[in-house]
Amino acid sequence: MGKNKCKRAVEVVVISDVHLGTYGCHAKELLVYLKSINPEKVILNGDIIDIWQFKKYYWPKSHMKIVKHFIKWITDGVEIYYITGNHDEMLRKFVNFKINSFTIVNKVVLKLDSKKAWFFHGDVFDVTMQHSKWLTRMGAIGYDFLILLNGVINKLSKLLGKKKISLSKRIKDSVKGAVKYINNFELTAAEIAIENKYDFVVCGHIHQPKIKIYNSKKGTVTYLNSGDWIENLTTLEYNKSKWSIYKYNEDDYTEILDEKTDLIEKSNKELFEELVAEINMNYIR
Repeated sequence: MGKNKCKRAVEVVVISDVHLGTYGCHAKELLVYLKSINPEKVILNGDIIDIWQFKKYYWPKSHMKIVKHFIKWITDGVEIYYITGNHDEMLRKFVNFKINSFTIVNKVVLKLDSKKAWFFHGDVFDVTMQHSKWLTRMGAIGYDFLILLNGVINKLSKLLGKKKISLSKRIKDSVKGAVKYINNFELTAAEIAIENKYDFVVCGHIHQPKIKIYNSKKGTVTYLNSGDWIENLTTLEYNKSKWSIYKYNEDDYTEILDEKTDLIEKSNKELFEELVAEINMNYIR
């Protein structure tokens, strides 16, 4: 499967903001990446399934294959923590649900070697999310449209032999309010982590992959963000006491999933029944 036939061993993988069920999700690329690694621990750090924008007429096969791949990992005994985010917040009703090596949580603290890592999605810092959910959802719809438009533009750019561009990144980088929000988000996460004596604080939510060390009079912490699989196509990987950002590059692989027969046109009920059947087959004897 691709140029790298052997799966890479990874101690910890952090994936967030996949947004399965939306047009912007790069599920095919994510599946190729998942098939290339052999992780010990997996942190699904929120917004894996976009329940806000879930549409019964849009659930491609590649999106279901992502779910099935996670189920396979659970069957194989890979330790998986599903941390709830704002787009999959209904799963917060099932916090502490556990089946085999899979657990649903709002946050988790893990010991990595001799250091403590605090994982959470990050929407707790979003004032708009807390007080004006309708406004946040409208923003999500607008963002989804922007990603669709960006895809069309990039296809045209490719035909013309030009490089890809990211409209949302340009907007984020040029709008002072967006830059300030991102900076405040990172600083707040870092300050709280230092207060609680954590060595690492690992978030998602803002779709900004980053590794940065923050220092204050009270201590030092490494802030990390896993990015997303909408624009950046990134994850965090932890190996041999070191964090790194993995960024998907299609040139690293030769296997690309078939796009022609990708779409599954099923109702929510049919999709749910298929998922339940998959779980029953693996866990109910």
